[in-house]
This record gives sequence, C-alpha cells and structure tokens, in this order.
Amino acid sequence: MKAVTMAEDREIMREVWDGRLPVCFRLSVEEVNTVQHPEPFYLMVPRLTYFPLVTDKVQRHFSRHISEPEQGAEMWLDYDGQPLKWHYPVGLLFDLYGLGSQLPWNLTVHFKNFPEEELIHCSSRAAIESHFMATVKEADSLKHRGIVVSAMQKKDHNQLWLGLQNDKFDQFWAINRKLMEHTYDELFKYIPHRLYQPDIPYIQRLVRPLSEKGENSTLLDLLHVSLPKFSKEDILNNVKVITHGIKPPMDTPLQWMSEHLSYPDNFLHICIHQT
Repeated sequence: MKAVTMAEDREIMREVWDGRLPVCFRLSVEEVNTVQHPEPFYLMVPRLTYFPLVTDKVQRHFSRHISEPEQGAEMWLDYDGQPLKWHYPVGLLFDLYGLGSQLPWNLTVHFKNFPEEELIHCSSRAAIESHFMATVKEADSLKHRGIVVSAMQKKDHNQLWLGLQNDKFDQFWAINRKLMEHTYDELFKYIPHRLYQPDIPYIQRLVRPLSEKGENSTLLDLLHVSLPKFSKEDILNNVKVITHGIKPPMDTPLQWMSEHLSYPDNFLHICIHQT
C-alpha cells in the first residue's frame, strides 16, 4: 500500500519551522553582583526549539555579573514570575504565558533559588535529547504502534535530533517524514496531542483521526472530548485556541493538523484560553 507523503504541503511545514520569537533576557535585579547593571541580551529564538539549546550565549553574557558561588549554577528563566519549563518548546511557552504581551518577550534570568517544586533540572544537552526522543517514541506509539521508531537506526535518531538542535529543516524532515507517513486506507491510530491551560496540568486523551462514522475528526471534536464540561457551542464562543501563534479553524481535520502543525517531538501542543 502506497504511503502518503507531505511534499505538496512543504511550504506550510517550512513556515512552521521558520517561526521565530524576539526575546529580551534580563538578569534578575536581586542577583546582580557588579556595580554596573548588565545590558539586556536579545535573541531571535526558533519557536520549535528548547531554551537550553539556544541560551549558552545568554549564560556567558550574565555570568560575570553574578556572585562567584553562582558561576556554575543552573540557569533558569521566568516570565512575569512564572518559572518556564525548559522541556516545553519555546513557542508553546509563549502561547501559554506570553500571548498578548508586547514584543520582544521580556524574560528574567536566574542563577539562584532554583524552583525545585515547579521545574525539573536540565543537567546537559543529553538530558534534552533524551526527553525529546522519549516524546517522539510516545507519539509514534500513538500513531503507528511504535513500528516506525523501532525500525529506525541510531544514525536516524541522531539525524532527527541534530536537525532540531542545529535548526536544519532538510536534515530534520528527511527523517521526520517517515514518522508522518500513512496509507490511504489507514490513518494514524491516535492523534498525539496535549492541551495546555495556565496553572493546571496538561490534558491528553486518546482521540482518533476518524469518527465512528468514518468522518474526519476535527479540532472542535478533540476539544469537546478533552473538555467535557463544555458544549461545542461553548467551545466555539468562549474558548480561544492557539498553536504556533495562530488560531486554527475549528473544522480543521486532526489528521492534517498532526501531519503539518505538530512540533518536532511529533505532538500537537495546543493552548486553550477561555475568553
């Protein structure tokens, strides 16, 4: 059975990949240990990456302005008092907490008082890679019963990771396309997705790309399953849905969304804001 590829929508995938956020990093006032306050550090950050992959220069910029005991401490970020989870993609964090704020996105850099109860430690880039690949494997288990990832070689895993780490679209998608293929007769088994709201754990349900009647399941169907207290009318009128900084139409088929709007970890990360 011939696999369906996504070459015809390459421009959409490229637009998603090229999404950037201007970010202004400022050292916490309480942690400045020099007479002169350090200048802010500005970066254009890919939405699809993780902060620890792009903040080495930020850490070096501020390290000479902090006390010696903190020189080797783990750096962490907050926005408006909210510690930011490093294992969430940058675009997801902005859509969840920064939506509506003025750009550049102003973040505070810390080297002290790591919020143990809110964040997990990031010991190395190997820890980021391990988290990323574990999520890719979970997504493949939902889509293909784990068959695709298990058939990959170590070099394929490395290429997938290095494509993300080095922001190389072609390198990444040469491997990731295998995770997005399906046949005309068999779509993904389930749609890998997580729904986020501020201050509560994310929601993850088993949702199929087709209804029992064989019709395409849509974004509205997914929200209705995940938010059972809301009627579809309530969702249409009172819920703002954001992914990649855009508000997708509620009638968008889930299979299409999963193929084209998933983050590199192969999950749809969707933010919900009640209006």
